[in-house]
Amino acid sequence: MRVLVIALSCLCFAAACGDEETPDAGGADAGLADSGTADSGTTDSGQNEVPARYTYESRFGAGSSVSYTGQTFRHVLIAELKGRIGGLTARIDQGTLTPTTGSVLAELNFYVDFDPSTGGDVDSAVAAGFTSPPATQSTFGDFGSTAKLRDKIAGNDAVGQHQDWNTTGIVGWSGAGPVTPTGLVTRFFERIEEQAIARANGNIPNDPTGTPIAQVYVTPEGQDLRELTQKFLDGAIGYSQGTDDYLDDDLAGKGINSDNTAPETGRLYTALEHAWDEGFGYFGATPDYGDYTDEELAAAGGRADYAKAYHDTNGDGMLNLLTEVNWGHSLNAAKRDKDSVTATDFTADAFLGFRAGRHLISSADGALSPAQVTALKSERDRAIQAWEKAIAATVVHYINDLLKDHAKFSTPDYKFLDHAKHWSELKGFALALQFNPKKLITTAQLTDLHARLGEAPALPGSPNVAAYRTGLLEAKVILKNAYNFSDANLGDDQGEGGW
Repeated sequence: MRVLVIALSCLCFAAACGDEETPDAGGADAGLADSGTADSGTTDSGQNEVPARYTYESRFGAGSSVSYTGQTFRHVLIAELKGRIGGLTARIDQGTLTPTTGSVLAELNFYVDFDPSTGGDVDSAVAAGFTSPPATQSTFGDFGSTAKLRDKIAGNDAVGQHQDWNTTGIVGWSGAGPVTPTGLVTRFFERIEEQAIARANGNIPNDPTGTPIAQVYVTPEGQDLRELTQKFLDGAIGYSQGTDDYLDDDLAGKGINSDNTAPETGRLYTALEHAWDEGFGYFGATPDYGDYTDEELAAAGGRADYAKAYHDTNGDGMLNLLTEVNWGHSLNAAKRDKDSVTATDFTADAFLGFRAGRHLISSADGALSPAQVTALKSERDRAIQAWEKAIAATVVHYINDLLKDHAKFSTPDYKFLDHAKHWSELKGFALALQFNPKKLITTAQLTDLHARLGEAPALPGSPNVAAYRTGLLEAKVILKNAYNFSDANLGDDQGEGGW
């Protein structure tokens, strides 16, 4: 169950261009992603059969009660932002972009502060990347959403978050004062602009091998700001909102404590149905996620019409980016399942939890009983714990990539851009873990983890390479202890094997 995207232009955009209550053992729905058939016989806490797909008809009128357009549109905006950052170098080098103070910031903030009144008619580069089949959407306005990124970055949502990120700051990045999630994104943008202006003026820094750095978004310290931006926003928006807002139970009348007795005004769903759907939307899976194999979601093989993590499910010859493309962390979960040595099924566990919980809500046909609330929390935990473990497993994956990069130091095989990309994906995914209020990893473990990852990688020629490598090995042990990952999935001390 995982999705990527199509052509290069389309991306790397969508996901990790990158990649259970019982860890590493597979969940109650083990094998779902590889079977291509959902668990039609699974029951929801002893009640009715859980649908194989995330599809639920309204109790209040003809039509579907499922709605999470805004959440998917934010996945699109993050993908668009990544693509915009990725295209800066060529535009500067070709002379079609002469950056000045504030100009690059304005380009990037177009997506962060998306305004449909000025951006609705702008063509979507992500949509244009889908050609076989073509996307249903063409412009930003075609998505039918007014969602923007800034108002959902952790710390900016007025109600529902378990921590005031704009006061306390985040774990994993230092500054003169608390580093807020929004402030970190701004730092990334400002550094990109600074380097863009320098490049346009002919000032291109060298990498550790003495070669001019090929991409304007990569710093001499080894930070790939494109990857850092995308992966951090996937966590600080998608994972934060999904786990700390829509699926949380800490506030009356919010999240899974929302009303389920009547439809929201003018809608075919209750507040509880919608909250659950929005959490699912941030995970990034399609309603037919269980029809995909892990290889298809990872764009690593499979059926031609599923093999890039998207599928024309309704057979209309078009690809609806809101319902027929997988996004975000749902893709990484499949990548880790695909590459696991000791079998995992993060995709199936997450999808079963989301479907069973939504089925319980729909079947209740009104206020949930205390027993149903308990069952709903159990399904919520199943879904978000699988989600969290997939993120943590992806951190392990990139630690292993870094260890393999270290082995290439002082050899022709070493590639600075790959090294910077691997570290930045590692750091971005690791930063995400803190946003789940019910996270399995403790804050102390998370602090120790980031102390070993640092704010940039150890580069060739640095005196701290050996110490940094030791820290990476220690980081894998921290994750093993937090999530009970198997040694086989952690890989060896050279980064071989495992995820």
